[in-house]
Amino acid sequence: MIAGQGLRLRKIRQAACLLTALSLLLVLLSAWLRLAAAGLGCADWPACYAALLGGEPPAQTFGPLRLLHRAAASLALLLACHLAWLCWRRPSLPAPARPAGVLVLLVLALAMLGWWSSDPRLVAVTFLNILGGLALVTCSWRVVLASSAETAFAGERSAHSPRPPRLALRLGAAALSLTVVVGALIGARYTVLACPSFPDCAGAWWPTAAGWAAVQPLATLAGVPPAGEAGGLSLHLLHRWSALLSLVVLGGAAWQALADAATRKAAVALLVLLAVQLALGALTVISGFSLWLAIAHGVCAAALLAALASLLRR
Repeated sequence: MIAGQGLRLRKIRQAACLLTALSLLLVLLSAWLRLAAAGLGCADWPACYAALLGGEPPAQTFGPLRLLHRAAASLALLLACHLAWLCWRRPSLPAPARPAGVLVLLVLALAMLGWWSSDPRLVAVTFLNILGGLALVTCSWRVVLASSAETAFAGERSAHSPRPPRLALRLGAAALSLTVVVGALIGARYTVLACPSFPDCAGAWWPTAAGWAAVQPLATLAGVPPAGEAGGLSLHLLHRWSALLSLVVLGGAAWQALADAATRKAAVALLVLLAVQLALGALTVISGFSLWLAIAHGVCAAALLAALASLLRR
């Protein structure tokens, strides 16, 4: 029975690793399709940025990429269902079964959102699509961690090992979650042009009350917000300050976790990804919003959330 359960856990882990890689590919393709069609990839940006939101067709066609994205999404749904069946069939394995069940619901929800995602003017749909892609990576990786916990990490920490800084990690996770949510709202509202400078935003350093009044997460956009738009400025500034808070709190917690052999690898991964993500965010603005840097920033956010899940699991 134990040998059979170990083989089953390995199958679950392999399927979950494949789904994690496929989810990262979906995040990359989604970011590419959204940002390229929105103007970051066109020669006369930001003119085509506004043209897309105005309802005009984009200058480029992305037929092969869209087909690849749909094929990858369909494969992800099939793989998520297979993964849930491996976890839930008798005797069920509660540890990986819980995130696997959430994973199936998440993929189904993203598939339903796909009916409306062709219209970039719907802020809420784009916002949920961005967050859903990041959650897909994190949830897939959580299945990998849960299927490994009963084998690879059982009994690894001794009674004299230092306790992980759980409070700092949870506070850092909250700050990182806020950073990701605000970043997704920036992308969904197409407010890239609102803040073309770094580290300040057109001379501003703090969000304003007037700026928050201008943020409408359920709005339907009629055009791209202009440079210096109050809502966009507030979102950019909140995104940067919450990113700085995440760096300080999570960086400190990961540094403390380096003292424990059981958490060292996850802590190193988290520290490296924090530094890379901060650099990508700054370079994206300084470069004039390079398409590839913007895409890399989104993919790195997904990897950062997975690394945080690893450290919390350990």
